[in-house]
Amino acid sequence: MRYKTLFLFLILALALVACGGGNNTTGSEPAAPPEATPAETSMAQQVEVFSWWTGGGEAAGLDAMIKVFAAQYPDITFLNAAVAGGAGTNARAVLATRLQAGDAPDSWQGHAGQELIGTYVAAGQLEPVNFLFEANDWLAVMPETLIPLISQDGNIYSVPVNIHRANVMWNSPTVLAANNIAVPTNLEEWFAAMDALQAAGMEAPLAMGEQWTALHLFETILLASLGADDYNALWDGGKNWSEPEVTAALEAFAKVLSYTNSDASALSWQDAAQLVVNGDAAFTVMGDWAEGYFREIGFEPNTGYGWSPVPGTAGTFQFLSDSFVLPVGAPHRDAAIAWLTVAGSREGQDAFNPVKGSIPARSDGDRALYGEYLLSAMDDWASDIVVGSLTHGVVANDSWKSEIDTALGLFLVNKDVAALQTALTATCAGSGPCN
Repeated sequence: MRYKTLFLFLILALALVACGGGNNTTGSEPAAPPEATPAETSMAQQVEVFSWWTGGGEAAGLDAMIKVFAAQYPDITFLNAAVAGGAGTNARAVLATRLQAGDAPDSWQGHAGQELIGTYVAAGQLEPVNFLFEANDWLAVMPETLIPLISQDGNIYSVPVNIHRANVMWNSPTVLAANNIAVPTNLEEWFAAMDALQAAGMEAPLAMGEQWTALHLFETILLASLGADDYNALWDGGKNWSEPEVTAALEAFAKVLSYTNSDASALSWQDAAQLVVNGDAAFTVMGDWAEGYFREIGFEPNTGYGWSPVPGTAGTFQFLSDSFVLPVGAPHRDAAIAWLTVAGSREGQDAFNPVKGSIPARSDGDRALYGEYLLSAMDDWASDIVVGSLTHGVVANDSWKSEIDTALGLFLVNKDVAALQTALTATCAGSGPCN
């Protein structure tokens, strides 16, 4: 009996060796991988998505899209790796550290335009997603204006989830009515309105926050002063930053700053927006995510807050677009593709955007889901001249934008227009198209 048992054991061992691995050198299909352990299975069924949506309507919008994702992919755990602060500045710094360490998330948020193309694509860190656009027929519903900004050499590198407008001036209807002031339509009318408000005792009619909100204000004043063609020419090398028209735009910006609150550097954009709906300021300039914030804190359009293009920019839509990407070597590539599929879908975008305070990147969004402001933004997006945002990644890569931001930071302290213009001219030569 003992020998019979030993004989059976030897046969079983030989069978296991025959079925075992080793390199496949016959050209046939490779052997199937061993079954995953429970820990490995758990790791495979997750997707880590990196963003800077941590508060207000933007966090609520992300949560709404996550619910759609969970319903469609219940076996994949969503890991929300969001980092707060600075309109993405803090998050991108953390992301850069992670990428340098070889610790990429499965997907991350970025702004369509040079922020993605001039930074991550240039570094070879993103995988093209043409296959997703083809499989889902997204080219038929994504704006033609947008596709070139997320493409390089015929490859598409991100999935846009929305369109935001940067050049929006929010106002307090109550303050304007109490002072018999009409919504200004050009810079001269705006200056006159703020002069009148200061004469009536309002020290800072224009609410502003920390430095990135000053950069946001700066780009809208450049557009208002220069017009769309010359504004665009600044970013493609067609116009030199040393020209007299730029001097006039910088002087207009300096004048605008004279109406802002002295504690701006200590305030977030939400704090600045709150000053307007509280009646402590008449205006603030911020992207249309502010509308989501106003609704979240209980204010109604046209009574609690009003809006218009930044004076001097009517007929122009200064845009940005949030996109998600597929990194090269994504730890959970299939799960990342599932996330991107939801991000580009009509259901995902119609869950996200009404809450976020933006309009869908797709042209077939359900208009019944969007409020009065967002419907007006949809109509303007379809008819206005479109230009890109500096602050939010469209017109300049991270290096050039960082140099501009440094020059702006010095200007906020010394208010020296000539020094600012010299510095901006140098930044174009150093990192922009003027080099």
